[in-house]
Amino acid sequence: MLPIPGGKKYQTMKSLYFILFFAMVSLGAESCREDDDTTCTTCPNNDIITGDYNPQPFAITVPSWLPPVPVPPDNLLTTDGVALGRMLFYDPILSSDSTLSCASCHKQERAFTDGLAVSTGVLGISGKRSAMSLANLAYNTRGFFWDGRTGSLETQALIPVEDHIEMNENWDNVVQKFRNHATYPALFRKAFGIELKSQITKELAAKALAQFQRTLISGNSRYDQIIWAQQGWLTDQEQRGLELFFIEFAGTVQHPGCSHCHFNPLFTDNNFRQNGLEDVPDLLSFPDPGRGAISGIANDNGKFRVPTLRNIELTAPYMHDGRFATLEQVLDHYATGGHGVSNEDPNILPFVLDAQQKEDLIAFLKTLTDQTFLTNPNFSNPF
Repeated sequence: MLPIPGGKKYQTMKSLYFILFFAMVSLGAESCREDDDTTCTTCPNNDIITGDYNPQPFAITVPSWLPPVPVPPDNLLTTDGVALGRMLFYDPILSSDSTLSCASCHKQERAFTDGLAVSTGVLGISGKRSAMSLANLAYNTRGFFWDGRTGSLETQALIPVEDHIEMNENWDNVVQKFRNHATYPALFRKAFGIELKSQITKELAAKALAQFQRTLISGNSRYDQIIWAQQGWLTDQEQRGLELFFIEFAGTVQHPGCSHCHFNPLFTDNNFRQNGLEDVPDLLSFPDPGRGAISGIANDNGKFRVPTLRNIELTAPYMHDGRFATLEQVLDHYATGGHGVSNEDPNILPFVLDAQQKEDLIAFLKTLTDQTFLTNPNFSNPF
């Protein structure tokens, strides 16, 4: 028989239920409470990252004809750091809608360019500059991007994520994605020794990306094998092109003097030069001020970083805005000798190339294609 509501037996059982309920609540609270003197030992700590941290140095092997790769002392390369950077490079998690990764605009088969005049971001907005090759960025000490706006690979890696015409994301959101991810916390621990998910930061992500990018060394083209390793020979056409590229004058033949800015062994000086693209009335009239927008110096307007010619066969279209579709068009531009704007590089001088010489020079440039760089599995998509 059930107790009658309002009766003495009913009131007694009701009191016992309340006592039992509050006792259970009290026990639960006590087991998951941390006060000044007691550390909770039974509550799960979802911030802790489990797993080992055993950093192993990553040695970049470069041919003897290339200089040693400079590495900053506060971001030494490790196998786990490079592996994490490679994953981040190919993961669209960095973008606001998870559709765009670094590799979307820097494809290995195109020497880490994208084959477009300008790239398009997640919002469908086209940029105003072409995606540069990432080959041998480790050797650049003069600033990254076409205008040199950042001084290191670590700071460079931070910018595309929050650029609204690129990934259009917020680093706070990206970091939260990492912390909530099934595998990234353990990978950050392996790379940097952190113990808590809350210790994952954008700076650590940028360090990992920079580590991977420093491994992208290109120095094993046919040119390198023939000239430096003394294996094989250039064809007659390639040899004539080499002489056009490197030699200033030979008798009465004029030469383009390409090696003033694109010299051995990197085929760039990573400097900023005004190469005669624009016919403007004064230094303040460049449609894209380039380096000048960063330095604030009018004489730097219209100057852009000299790109490497390694793998140039595969990095069309050319120039900072991708205006030239072919190497033939590039040579035609330089043959004009520019427009005489006051800050044009002094090496921009007119010259004449006949059709055969043009073919010879382009044949030589194609010897700078590095197939091992384009197919190296260590640089490919790890997913």
